[in-house]
Amino acid sequence: MSPTHERPDATTASVVVLGLGPAGRSVTHLLARAGVDVVAVDTAPDRPWRPTYAAWHDELPAWLPPTVVSTTSPARAFATSEHELARRYCVLDTVGLQQHLSLGGARVVAARVLDADAHRVHLDDGTALTADLVVDARGSRPDPTLAQQTAIGVVLPRSSAPMLEQTWFMDWRRDNGTGPGDPPSFLYVVPLDDEHVLVEETCLVGRPALGFDELRRRLHTRLAARGIRLTGDEREEHVRFAVEAPAAPADPTTPTSTARMPGGRRPTTLRLGARGGLMHPATGYSVALALDVAERVATAVADGTTTASDLEALVWPRPARRVQALRAIGLTTLLRLPADGVAQFFEAFFRLPTALQRGYLTDREHPALTLAAMASMAARLPPSLTKVAVTSALPALPSTASVTRRRVR
Repeated sequence: MSPTHERPDATTASVVVLGLGPAGRSVTHLLARAGVDVVAVDTAPDRPWRPTYAAWHDELPAWLPPTVVSTTSPARAFATSEHELARRYCVLDTVGLQQHLSLGGARVVAARVLDADAHRVHLDDGTALTADLVVDARGSRPDPTLAQQTAIGVVLPRSSAPMLEQTWFMDWRRDNGTGPGDPPSFLYVVPLDDEHVLVEETCLVGRPALGFDELRRRLHTRLAARGIRLTGDEREEHVRFAVEAPAAPADPTTPTSTARMPGGRRPTTLRLGARGGLMHPATGYSVALALDVAERVATAVADGTTTASDLEALVWPRPARRVQALRAIGLTTLLRLPADGVAQFFEAFFRLPTALQRGYLTDREHPALTLAAMASMAARLPPSLTKVAVTSALPALPSTASVTRRRVR
């Protein structure tokens, strides 16, 4: 069934979803599949997705069919030494994923949102939408004051060089024309399919992040040092997004909108994806989490839960809030590290047991595991870098630790 594109003067639905990126499209797809009356709004709902989405294989939700996974491979990393990672790394088929998340059964409106609250959405053409629940999945707002991740990538034939036969999650070697005091960037290499590979130079986090021209220069220098000459005709991929997003409210009933409701209460939308801070603040990873959360939300709505505060408690249970706070400390540490300390930081990370690596990168249910990973890393760092990690944690750690202790007794 194809989606119905509508532009009525007024529309009432059970759920209105704003934005049709991975977070919005997946929740719309799952709601419609469950028989929920859903309207989706996007300025260009049929626009093809362009980014390359990737995740650890064990992060992908069970409802996602294997056909949307383009490649799965073992991954390697290089910080100050080389590491073989135990978890398998997946690149999703971007076209296949978008097609699988069909909008059949949903009503789709092509328009720009002017304002939205818990139950009402006003569009730029005068359309007014009313719903029991409004889900805001329009991505993060551009803000140059926030820490960002940037990258420049090129798509190459896998046969171009032996190094392209391996998946490199991170390669921090300085063969990109930089010195120890320069802001660091790493090489990221993933197979897109049997014949093509994406090779990126990535600034993990920066405030400000490295610009595209500098990253392009570094990528060309690095590839030339490894025997790969670019022709200039390669397809480029540009990446820029904020890794700092609006924090989840401290309490599920805390309002997130400035619009007033009768009686003095302020309504709130349910924010998903990057809009709701559902990304790893120290790595920017978000797609697998968006797909997992979409299923939880759609199931709850189909079962009769349509209050944004109740659903936000589902999206952000207390353990997940504590984990996110701990990971935000990791972001602060990365931003404060000296340039020549970043590779040592990741050397400590890649030396962690796989369970602790997963606890820091993926797990949202066990704050104690995340805290153990961070403590173990701090113990492995040189004293000067341990000091940076500890002082980054001090302002937030007491409240985080108290919650963690209560959960592990």
